[in-house]
Amino acid sequence: MALREIKHFERDKILRKKSRPVDEVNERIHNLLDDMAETMYHVGGVGLAAPQVGVLRRVVIIDIGEGLLELINPEVVEVNGEQIADEGCLSVPGWTGQVKRPANVTVTGLDREGNRIKITGNDLLARAICHEVDHLDGVLYIDKVEPDTLMRLEEKTD
Repeated sequence: MALREIKHFERDKILRKKSRPVDEVNERIHNLLDDMAETMYHVGGVGLAAPQVGVLRRVVIIDIGEGLLELINPEVVEVNGEQIADEGCLSVPGWTGQVKRPANVTVTGLDREGNRIKITGNDLLARAICHEVDHLDGVLYIDKVEPDTLMRLEEKTD
């Protein structure tokens, strides 16, 4: 495993590109998943998409405190409800803003063994899934932030 550099939205155009599907789950994908997890945990994130470490493949990892979730070729198949909450991003450091997301999301994809999986997430997990899947399509949370809510973290007051 290895720490990878997290790409920054102002200088790394890869974050605005659409990722390609994974054709074969192999050792390279396993290494990518392992490196992404090590990187995410090292910086204290809750999710990471492959483009954020410079790889244009449809791979995301998430851990909202319930264990690591690895998704290959994730596809959102159902959304319900609505929630608005603060979001941040490892590729947009130092900023936060409120984003409207579904309250419940069902996603299909592959696990690290290439098995088809279906996961339903609520609340924070739903938000994290949507946030990471957006990265695979070159979309950042700052593109969806509610008007007048984007601010530097040190400016934020409760």
